[in-house]
Amino acid sequence: MPLDETHDPALGSWVRSAAGSDFPIQNLPLGVFRAAGAPAGRIGAAIGDWILDLCACDEAGLFQGSLAEVGAACREGALNRLMSLGPAAGAALRRQVSAWLREEPKGHPLRARLEPLLVPRHGAAMLLPAAIGDYTDFYASIHHATNVGSMFRPDEPLLPNYRHLPVGYHGRASSVVPSGTPVVRPSGQSRPEGSSEPGFGPSRRLDYELEVGAFIGSGNVLGAPVRLADADDHLFGLCLVNDWSARDIQQWEYQPLGPFLAKSFSTTISPWIVTTEALEPFRCAGPLRSADDPPLLPYLDAGDDHGRSGIDLRLEVRLATARMRGAGLDPQVVSRSSARHLYWTFAQMIAHHTSNGCNLRPGDLIASGTVSGPTRESRGCLLELTWRGTQPLTLPSGEERRFLEDGDEIVFRGWCERDGFVRIGLGECVGRIEPAPNGAA
Repeated sequence: MPLDETHDPALGSWVRSAAGSDFPIQNLPLGVFRAAGAPAGRIGAAIGDWILDLCACDEAGLFQGSLAEVGAACREGALNRLMSLGPAAGAALRRQVSAWLREEPKGHPLRARLEPLLVPRHGAAMLLPAAIGDYTDFYASIHHATNVGSMFRPDEPLLPNYRHLPVGYHGRASSVVPSGTPVVRPSGQSRPEGSSEPGFGPSRRLDYELEVGAFIGSGNVLGAPVRLADADDHLFGLCLVNDWSARDIQQWEYQPLGPFLAKSFSTTISPWIVTTEALEPFRCAGPLRSADDPPLLPYLDAGDDHGRSGIDLRLEVRLATARMRGAGLDPQVVSRSSARHLYWTFAQMIAHHTSNGCNLRPGDLIASGTVSGPTRESRGCLLELTWRGTQPLTLPSGEERRFLEDGDEIVFRGWCERDGFVRIGLGECVGRIEPAPNGAA
């Protein structure tokens, strides 16, 4: 997708809070919000501290001519219909919103029509951006896979298939929730170390997983795989994902079929989708494969497109305990990573996901799996950071953490920046742990 005037770093907006924020005019992510007192969600675009109500824009007759269908899609309570229209429609919407919000003097007729359609972002409730029909979680970071594998299989950290295909599993779409939703500690069956028999009770090894999510735009017909060269056309945009994990439940249940109740209790996503058009300036080379890596089968080989198949997305994890918040201490940065560390690209994930004819649909969510890098500071979950709890983190309050305790809050942030372009952000993905229900044990 070519760069255009919407990416111009000199472009400014009459919305003053846009400059220097996660959501400058060069970003314009899409989401679904509910204003105070409103009965239902509406589609909007984030700009600085404000949301432009795109439903209201259509009601005001601002979508004209060829954009009539796009405007009608913006009247929905979720982004699925807009996603289904394909990349050309999404790009046209972004160009139109950019044109509306560009620097204009106060009193300009267009600005005067748009100003009443802005809603304060911090007073709005953010909902899921799409009706998520299916959710698939991948395992695309080779550093994460190697670390976890070495804990349980030191002689063979990576299984033989890892370098040949993107490993994944089908997750639970019904428990995907927007940022800020409380996370109730799950209960389940696990077998404590040293015990010969399992027991049932609240998880004692609750963990977060730093992930990137991708929403599917236009889907594919059942039985018709998506070619790798076409996969990006089916990608609508990215968000942040916290794939909460109960490690003790997971360790007991995952063999021979893989994750189940250890993952399905909650998955938190950031509410704003940064579109592929906004991300275009931050394309980068795809994952480097070493001389020891096997050659890829043709359906996964990016060939000449490898140089722009990745996305330079920087990621950060912060942790704040209840004691830290009570003492007025800032959340502690516990990890910094990057989507550059992924071994498989989202295009490869889509191509592999559909290679058997599986049909993806607008609004489906796929996630990268834990994004870990080569250093301890870039490990994307506590299982790795504390090495199964044997190397606890020390926090500014003096507390230690091996795994998450009740009252702990995890905040993910993500952003892209590159010389010659304006920094854009994905916002925050936030979740706070609440105790297991009474009687759960």
